[in-house]
Amino acid sequence: MALLHPFFSDTFLSKTLNFSQTFPSPRITHALSPRTPTVVSRRRPLKLRNRTKRRAVAEVGGGLAVEEEGSSGGDRSVLVGPSSEEDGRAERVVADYDWTEEWYPLYLTQNLPDDAPLGLTVFDKQLVLYRDGNGVLRCHEDRCPHRLAKLSEGQLVDGRLECLYHGWQFEGEGKCVRIPQLPANARIPQSACLRSYEVRDSQGVVWVWMSQNKPANPSKLPWFENFARSGFQDVSTTHELPYDHSILLENLMDPAHVPISHDRTDWSAKREDAQPLLFKVTERTDRGFAGWWGKEKDQSMPNFLRFEAPCVLQNNRELVDKDGKKHYFSGLFLCRPSGQGKSMLIVRFGGTKRSTPIAKLFPKWYFHQNASKVFEQDMGFLSSQNEVLLKEKVPTKELYLNLRSSDTWVAEYRKWMDKVGHGMPYHFGHSSISLPKVPAVVEHAPAGLLASISASLPAKGGIGTIHAPNLSNRYFRHVIHCKECASVVKAFRAWKNALSAVALVTTAFAILVSGRQWKAVFLVLTTLCLAGIYACSTAIAMNTTNFIRIHRRL
Repeated sequence: MALLHPFFSDTFLSKTLNFSQTFPSPRITHALSPRTPTVVSRRRPLKLRNRTKRRAVAEVGGGLAVEEEGSSGGDRSVLVGPSSEEDGRAERVVADYDWTEEWYPLYLTQNLPDDAPLGLTVFDKQLVLYRDGNGVLRCHEDRCPHRLAKLSEGQLVDGRLECLYHGWQFEGEGKCVRIPQLPANARIPQSACLRSYEVRDSQGVVWVWMSQNKPANPSKLPWFENFARSGFQDVSTTHELPYDHSILLENLMDPAHVPISHDRTDWSAKREDAQPLLFKVTERTDRGFAGWWGKEKDQSMPNFLRFEAPCVLQNNRELVDKDGKKHYFSGLFLCRPSGQGKSMLIVRFGGTKRSTPIAKLFPKWYFHQNASKVFEQDMGFLSSQNEVLLKEKVPTKELYLNLRSSDTWVAEYRKWMDKVGHGMPYHFGHSSISLPKVPAVVEHAPAGLLASISASLPAKGGIGTIHAPNLSNRYFRHVIHCKECASVVKAFRAWKNALSAVALVTTAFAILVSGRQWKAVFLVLTTLCLAGIYACSTAIAMNTTNFIRIHRRL
């Protein structure tokens, strides 16, 4: 992603920070706790159409991107090799794993609605999140026990959650306290209660523990050392995306695509910088993996990547300036599966180095819309990838050609899926696969003229509004999840309407008055209003209109 540019671009770091580079050992705040693995028999390989080509991929597909001694040329010298002896055996290692016994990121605390419930999903589980009358975060299953109506479509009444279908009300613990249709002398049934989930607010993010059978495990709640450092500043955004969380994660851990897909998105991504990369895996456990990466031409690996279950990815880098002071940079990606073929991502990007004066001139919403542009640049590729995986119904080693010099983390992630995928609702692993029981509705990301039209489609009856009911629309994917951007769009609309009214008045006066000087004054005022209207329209479009590649044919 372009959000990884400071890690990918040494030019950016040297020009803006004037740092000398150091390569410290990775600091592990929370060690990935291994579990006792189980060995199961591996299924016989699937038959392939292109037998010769695919067999080569299956033989060399794997994880560690360091060429082994004595390896032969051809495909073996460029494709990712086996990460362990496991690939050479007729067995695969399976870890004890239950997807519900994990903390999942729900929302940025700062963007939670103040006076309304919020509907969210984790895999296929629908949740409702809100603050009760005491300001305490509450999370329940998003359905009323009466007739299964969504409680997230309801409202908060004196701190109680009310279903707007029949008016049933529930207090914070999930107990029903009011049923308007119940006779005065009748008691509320004990079964009229909600299934609750434990939530925690940690480092500005709301997390949910999904298990109903085991109590929440605080040791599994992620803690990010860099974000707790003094002086650390970050820009945080939320994005809802129309493809599976596993495809999103492998995209986020793929620095090789940045110069090509995000060419000239900002000052650091240039397609002529596409080049081989170096990778070194330093950890592999049942909870994830970690390692170093960098540019092959520099013969160094200053960037440290860590993936930890269930779907937390961070990219860290430490630099020392000319005065010997150490500075820390982090790109944090908190992913939540929000249904098969859908995901939600919280992006947090920052460091301990103070922003440059030039960067302070740009408002936060500018960086938010730029992040949205980045995801739109990849959206067409990733949504089609989602469709192919569902259609082919084979593990990724039968489909991917992972290069040693670009795709190591992708191979590592899919091999981790092999270990734990049996404990998920569905998964696409390197050598194993379990398809979702309920097929997804794959949402294609429009491009060209369609992308422009999708940003103005009506929803819920409004003609010509930007509230298009699909994840391909920037307003739906980001603005409605961001209080700051929503308020910015609202403010620019108000200014646009006000300036339009003033422009009409000044134009009328310019026509009616007889003196040339007064005509000139009113025409100047009209021109200034029109310039303001154009500026407001541009700002609104930047926050609501999808990115379109100018070379695409309509």
